[in-house]
Amino acid sequence: MVRHGGAGVLLAGVLAAGVHADEVPRAPAWPDTALARTEALALLQTLNADLLSHDSATLTLERWCAAHGMASPAKVTAEHVHGPARPLPDDLRAQLGIAADEPVAYRRVALRCGGRTLSEAENWYVPSRLTAAMNHTLETTDTPFGKVVRPLHFRRRTLSAKLLWSPLPSGWEQAAELPADHAGLLPIPPRLLQHRALLFDGEGHPFSALIETYTDQVLAFEPPSAHP
Repeated sequence: MVRHGGAGVLLAGVLAAGVHADEVPRAPAWPDTALARTEALALLQTLNADLLSHDSATLTLERWCAAHGMASPAKVTAEHVHGPARPLPDDLRAQLGIAADEPVAYRRVALRCGGRTLSEAENWYVPSRLTAAMNHTLETTDTPFGKVVRPLHFRRRTLSAKLLWSPLPSGWEQAAELPADHAGLLPIPPRLLQHRALLFDGEGHPFSALIETYTDQVLAFEPPSAHP
């Protein structure tokens, strides 16, 4: 059984396209040059490594926003996306170690900072493994999940991490030279990176399964080479 957690202010169809209801889409303006492509790849790999080495994606994105001057203060908020609850995939239910009739809450949110949607996250969590206060906060506020469950001293185990776009072609490191520069802007797709993960409490019990998709807005700043 899956039930919804929380109320929100967004339309599911809007965020399904990666756009906030009050947000004008702003594609990152990177030049289509070999240098910019190399910088973009290095930054995506850096963000991926940072996410993999820390338990809270929310806090990692706040550090990312602050480091790249994307907002001041760099505060990430979670805004709920309304719509039908997606059933918990069978493999993730097995990973959580719960019976078929165990109630599971579903929370789909957009993590936003500086007016930009950085990540779209689906979260299936087990209410019986959280405190009553935590469940109340998740059901009634937009507080990011990682901040709510921080008292559990949770740790994160990544099940998979997939780069959905590479600015450079496969095998570029073995090529005689990098791709040629082109006029205009680098075409960056709306979704760049996806993680699947489990969260465990301090006693080693899994209580949440996550699918997180990071958007092009994580690169919504000037390339490093624009600041010689």
